[in-house]
Amino acid sequence: MSQKKKRAPFKFDIVGSFLRPEYLKEAREGFKNGTVTEEELRRTEDKAIRELIEKQKEIGLPVITDGEFRRSWWHLDFMWGLQGVERQEVSQGYAFHGEVTRGETAGLTGKISGENHPFVEHFKFVKLFEDETVTARQTIPAPAQFLAELERGDNLEQTRTFYQDEESLIQDIAAAYRTVLADLYEAGCRNVQFDDCTWGMFCDTKYWEARQNGKKSVEEEARKYVRVNNLVIEGQPEDLVINTHVCRGNYHSTWASSGGYAPIAPHLFSEENVSAYYLEYDDERSGDFEPLKYVDGEKQVVLGLVTTKSPKLEEKDRIIAKIRKASQYIPLERLALSPQCGFASTEEGNILTEEEQWEKLKLVKEISEEVW
Repeated sequence: MSQKKKRAPFKFDIVGSFLRPEYLKEAREGFKNGTVTEEELRRTEDKAIRELIEKQKEIGLPVITDGEFRRSWWHLDFMWGLQGVERQEVSQGYAFHGEVTRGETAGLTGKISGENHPFVEHFKFVKLFEDETVTARQTIPAPAQFLAELERGDNLEQTRTFYQDEESLIQDIAAAYRTVLADLYEAGCRNVQFDDCTWGMFCDTKYWEARQNGKKSVEEEARKYVRVNNLVIEGQPEDLVINTHVCRGNYHSTWASSGGYAPIAPHLFSEENVSAYYLEYDDERSGDFEPLKYVDGEKQVVLGLVTTKSPKLEEKDRIIAKIRKASQYIPLERLALSPQCGFASTEEGNILTEEEQWEKLKLVKEISEEVW
């Protein structure tokens, strides 16, 4: 694969997480209750990741991930790996449509920094399987997501004990992320994906009004979140590709927010300095394609038109028709296709089987080959 072809996104792409096999779930549960040692768990994770990467290659994916198999959450495990941050239990989990998650969060114990992050070693394992046919990708929560976590609910009071002003917090978050990215780059990583639910919440008008109560406008908050993400992106090596996935929540086949991209499109699509956006477009909650007109320059868009929330296979012709519709706003050559999100943003996973998961990806591949 040439250097140009190794640059994500790919016409046939993924968001990153996969359903955990049962034996991995059992090992992780055993580690929690003390019947499995840390070394035994690591060996089990290694085995599961090797098997997953083999399947990713077999199906023809040009990118490989570890499926987030060493994590419990898509975001919190990364935050817990930063210096000055610890895992904390809370009485109220994240609210999804009809379900509430486990009650966990990331709380501060001191100033934030990014040295010795465990995800660097996790990436090195995936890197071992990179070859001329595939690129190894590292997915991490966006800096904006970390900022939002530290300022949500009761976390804000604890955060303010270490950071009296928000600007100092933003600068330390950016510095910590830059440290992690530098270490990942040194380990050979050339493709990083920022996963970001903050924008999905902005798009949900009812949620936004209830949360802000008129205190701050969408524009003010959007510019703040774009800025913290850009502080991390600026100055990165030219051959380090940083893209972002915009999510509306993905837990046990449920969702957290609704609403089209219009409220945030002028800021996110025009001002955030990523190379591509992985966007959810798997149902009516995502709105129409018109906001894509704000995607500036040569940035690309990966259309998440195939859902990971249901085992039902989409109709190929309908997906192709949607791609054609999106191409009214962005040239077809700057579009690509993927599932709307991962298959298991948390270790619980969505409600479908591993076989159904791979059938979804076969469909994405078939459509991408036909369209491009």
